[in-house]
Amino acid sequence: MNDSGYPATLSSFRLDRYEITVGRFRQFVAAYQQNMIPTGTGKNPNSASDPGWNTSWNSKLPVDSAALRASVKCSSGQQNANYETWTDSPGDYEYLPINCLDWYVANAFCSWDGGRLPTEAEWNYAAAGGNEQRNYPWGSTVPGANANLAEYGCYSWGSGTSDCVNVGTNIAPVGVPAADVGKWGQAGLAGNMREWVLDAYLNPLPQTSCNNCSTLTGSDKRVVRGGGWSQEAAYLLTSYRSAGPYQTGQGARCARAE
Repeated sequence: MNDSGYPATLSSFRLDRYEITVGRFRQFVAAYQQNMIPTGTGKNPNSASDPGWNTSWNSKLPVDSAALRASVKCSSGQQNANYETWTDSPGDYEYLPINCLDWYVANAFCSWDGGRLPTEAEWNYAAAGGNEQRNYPWGSTVPGANANLAEYGCYSWGSGTSDCVNVGTNIAPVGVPAADVGKWGQAGLAGNMREWVLDAYLNPLPQTSCNNCSTLTGSDKRVVRGGGWSQEAAYLLTSYRSAGPYQTGQGARCARAE
């Protein structure tokens, strides 16, 4: 956890190489029903305290597929802005990470997809290279202003500053830039899209040891990890953690049983 007072021990797990893409999310939209996720789906088998999907969350989800599509258009109607990666018809953005997901929708997607949201400890373990405790997923090299190591600061895929508005030039396809890869091959952990994880947000973290732990209660916010395409380099550090209300838009990637 990049916190010497909160050492984490984890059982084996897998973390998706890429963030959820628009193309993958399109399959979820096609199958979507508000009550489609059964109780307990997505339970972390390594955590006895994790109950999996709670059907009381169904009421927090969009009522139907049309409402789901509308929910991921988070910049629609904003003047001079085009932040959402979702398009109603397949197009040029299929390999971009889906954004504008609230925590409930991200959790439901991973459960539907045969996985679950990673715990904060799992996400951090992958980003920091386990006991290597890397400053960045790729190591210790500080990213330069051309963003060749990560997609951040509106640097338009490493080619210089842009207008920090248009999705087609600022948000990169998953796996771009190729250098933003962690020890075990996960791409984009530092930049491009901020990512929901399972845990409720506590700050400071409890100063105790952690064994396959996750914090499921105690806050009205959930943890967001990683930096974003429009943020400064300081947000790319593996130690950086932030939070958002459940129904604000981020990206995500899924974890799975080993």
